[in-house]
Amino acid sequence: MRAVIADGKGGPEVLKVVQIPVPRPAEGEILVKVEAAGVNRPDVAQREGRYPPPPGAPTTLGLEIAGTVVAVGPRVSRFAVGEPVMALVPGGGYADFAVVHETNALRIPEGLSMVEAGAVPETYFTVWTNVFERGALKTGETFLVHGGTSGIGTTAIQLAKAFGATVIATAGSEEKCAACLALGADLAINYREEDFVAAVKAFTDGRGANLILDMVGGDYIPRNYEAAAQDGRIVQIAFLHGSRIEMDFGRLMVKRLTHTGSTLRSRAVSEKAAIARALADRVLPLLAQGRVKPLIDSEFSLEEVARAHARMDGGEHIGKIVLRP
Repeated sequence: MRAVIADGKGGPEVLKVVQIPVPRPAEGEILVKVEAAGVNRPDVAQREGRYPPPPGAPTTLGLEIAGTVVAVGPRVSRFAVGEPVMALVPGGGYADFAVVHETNALRIPEGLSMVEAGAVPETYFTVWTNVFERGALKTGETFLVHGGTSGIGTTAIQLAKAFGATVIATAGSEEKCAACLALGADLAINYREEDFVAAVKAFTDGRGANLILDMVGGDYIPRNYEAAAQDGRIVQIAFLHGSRIEMDFGRLMVKRLTHTGSTLRSRAVSEKAAIARALADRVLPLLAQGRVKPLIDSEFSLEEVARAHARMDGGEHIGKIVLRP
């Protein structure tokens, strides 16, 4: 079968489509014929050599898929051959076939296309566990998400609104700010034109945001402390501006802030299964009703994977980039 590897470390040009054996499902696993695979920032980090696969995971790229079950391993009980599924995989999603533990797969809601389903798992698992579990976002609170037009951002805006939060998003252009507002954000801040700290304070009458989801890091960290409300929470999921900074942590104590973070890929199958169950209960009904929906920026074939990564590297995308093997 075809699969994508990084032939060295570097830009999109290191991505190669190669032939490898079709994987065989082990106990509790299903084999999926991949019909769509989402492209995500961790894939870029892996390509650049900054995010190696965890032990035992495929070295081929790709963390989320949608497709049809074509084989099952021993003791599989949730899915049968022929069923359409979407799944969070530890690697190997950029391929014709991928294996995944059945507990990390979800049924595709009625009305969701295969391309849209392929853009769900990595993003929705990440947003749910960080915004609603670690971040404990509550109805009526103010939520600030950086990178509002990224896959994470577009998902976080919609889910936070669906669960009754006031949503503020940052983005890098007027077009992107308009997209955030169209998705339901109550305020969109062009960070190239405005100081997001001042804008958040003005919008909240000086109170600040109860919860901040940040993937930027670097100089955003002290600014997030300023933008956060008393007893605010900040959840870190990436460091696009770097993870090292010198700063005064006095605000952490004075404002009684909680600053936490997490990664998803290295978590145990059982932990991901718990997130999948929460999504099945709380989020899949919203997808089925059309109250939330993946925003698709563009589609590329597997052979065009370098172009897909170049699109992400350029930062002009709004929503998810998807491969169609």
